[in-house]
Amino acid sequence: MADENRDKIFGVRVAILVDGAFFLSRYKKIFNNGDKHSPKEVAKNLYTMAHKHVDGCYLYRIFYYDCEPYTKKLHTPILKRAVDFSKTDICLFRLEFLNELKRLRKVALRLGYLNDDHIFPWKIYPDKLKQLVNRNIRIEDLTDDDFTPNVRQKGVDMKIGLDIASLAYKKQVEKIILISADGDFVSAAKLARREGIDFVLDPMWQNVPDGLFEHIDGLKSTCERPVVKII
Repeated sequence: MADENRDKIFGVRVAILVDGAFFLSRYKKIFNNGDKHSPKEVAKNLYTMAHKHVDGCYLYRIFYYDCEPYTKKLHTPILKRAVDFSKTDICLFRLEFLNELKRLRKVALRLGYLNDDHIFPWKIYPDKLKQLVNRNIRIEDLTDDDFTPNVRQKGVDMKIGLDIASLAYKKQVEKIILISADGDFVSAAKLARREGIDFVLDPMWQNVPDGLFEHIDGLKSTCERPVVKII
């Protein structure tokens, strides 16, 4: 089918971009018993959320941005116990979740990578660090459960920004939906709007920074609204 005929039949072309780390974190707070859902159920709910944005338009593609899970082996900082992260529930869930997404029609994965700190591979959870600074606890009170691997996502935000620019400059879509609430995407949103793209944000009912809110064309969350307001 020629592109011009396709556009007449399907109307506005829309691309949906999903910030994976944001989605998974928000999912557990929004969906009832979300932390107990199977990878297949989470993938299905994401797919449903995305399609609610299509609403008579032509779905160009759903882009999902994330990193593969951490799979290295470490020794815990306090008791020096060996931990194989490739066998943890979180790792197994994330791998299966990514595989479920690969099976869904018109879903494309855009994967970055994890960068770990070789000097000190662990970091203290923020709430514990705050307690230490406030002298509510002592260093001697810390346990292995107060630490998490010192890793950071790399390349994910850049891939989102580049894809927004590419979609806009190549006129591949007329509308972009971004499932995120990250103020770092202000520049990408401004670029898309300058190119005539209708740029809509789905923050999954999370508050949006004023700087980002100023540079979008719409705000719409398609998942069920939480009963209790979540900040």
